[in-house]
Amino acid sequence: MSAPVSIPSASVPIQFGTDGWRGVIAADFTCDRLAQAAKAAAQVLQQTYGPDTQSRTILVGYDRRFFSEVFAQITAAAIAAQGLEPLLAATYAPTPALSWAAHQRGALGALVITASHNPAYYSGLKIKGAFGGSVPPEITQQVEAAIDPQFQLAPPATTQPFPTFDPWEDYCQALATKVDIAAIRAAIAAGRLQVFADVMHGAAAGGLARILGTEIHELHGDRDPLFGGGAPEPLPRYLGTLLSQLRQWGATAPQGSVAIGLVFDGDGDRIAAVNGRGEFLSPQILIPLLIEHLVTRQQLTGEVIKTISGSDLIPQVAQLHQLPVYETPIGYKYIADRMLARAAQQQPVLLGGEESGGIGYGTHVPERDALLSALYLLEACTQSGQDLSTLYDQLVTQTGLRSVYDRIDLPLASLEARARLLAQLQTDPPQVVAGQPVRSIQAIDGYKFCLGDGYWLLIRFSGTEPLLRLYCEAPTPAQLEATLAWAKEWALTTG
Repeated sequence: MSAPVSIPSASVPIQFGTDGWRGVIAADFTCDRLAQAAKAAAQVLQQTYGPDTQSRTILVGYDRRFFSEVFAQITAAAIAAQGLEPLLAATYAPTPALSWAAHQRGALGALVITASHNPAYYSGLKIKGAFGGSVPPEITQQVEAAIDPQFQLAPPATTQPFPTFDPWEDYCQALATKVDIAAIRAAIAAGRLQVFADVMHGAAAGGLARILGTEIHELHGDRDPLFGGGAPEPLPRYLGTLLSQLRQWGATAPQGSVAIGLVFDGDGDRIAAVNGRGEFLSPQILIPLLIEHLVTRQQLTGEVIKTISGSDLIPQVAQLHQLPVYETPIGYKYIADRMLARAAQQQPVLLGGEESGGIGYGTHVPERDALLSALYLLEACTQSGQDLSTLYDQLVTQTGLRSVYDRIDLPLASLEARARLLAQLQTDPPQVVAGQPVRSIQAIDGYKFCLGDGYWLLIRFSGTEPLLRLYCEAPTPAQLEATLAWAKEWALTTG
């Protein structure tokens, strides 16, 4: 039996989180509230980016969730009601394709109907700026302030459809220029590279084959708004079929052949992977691999941007290549802000990545893009002739740092318990964690207790509910388990 769904009230003000507004369909995410949010977003996009772009166009895209096409029509109608010009996607597409199109076409921005990796009963709205990425927090705050809860769309005077465009064609062509497509295609054709992709019934469906120009082993490419009873999130518990298929392949793998499994979330902006033995590879492993590939094989350089929850292997690999590292709070919008600031200074960025799988690149728009990450990983396997795990083991040998990572969410009894924990962290934080002395504490987003190289605990609160997020990287699985258990016990006894 599935867990009960907490039904929010439609009277709660619309709030934008780390990347967009998300709500339960027919509860707080309704047609009227979407129209109100889209109207306000259109106004703010025009005010913010109109003077530079001289455009009146806002792109509208959508994923494959329930009612997404209808929600996109409502969004377009709200834009048109402001005297602006909506350009509606003719089909579903990954969110990064809309970000790319907004930048390429010189539009005011894009509004995308998606709830990303959330469960099936959610929908959502993401706001992308003219620069091709998520708008910063000050913009979403302006949108929240501009929302008129009394606004309702007037019935259309005609049934004339909005103009449409194909969000795939130019986007795929742009991504194909980033890697050696011919070499990847040749490796697939020769049987040296086996490509599996679990698109999780989401908006990345068909994308990889379209870019590569050849068939791959795609799983869950059909549209299923219920996502097979799970959620379109690239986590092992939702990937049983992919893990099983890679294990079967690994048991009979021909000599000289490498397999890779790629996983895309519901709107195609987050990635994970599976190796040829059917073992899950988290973004904490993929980001160091991508740094190594871009520097050694693509001959690129630039700053590496990571969130505070990113693996210590990321700065270790950056140090191997004498690359600067910049650390941000959790949320890709902070990475995008740093990318834009560096671009304004004409300073290169290699990549920016977060532990949840959102990775973007300085040679692209400042947006996380799972399909581009997938292409780079395929190119790394093709050019090296090696499995991702072999490449990872080489990095571990070079840096001397091997670690494991996990995150758990701990519900708290009340917001009062949250307040007590926060007060304790602010006034008297622990100096010993799971028997390990605390070397230093970082507080740019939550409280990160640094215990050693590749060993830390991050305690971070949800901003809207009594929920504690516990992140940990440790040298061994036993230390990881013990540290998270200590953190849970500390939270329950202190709160």
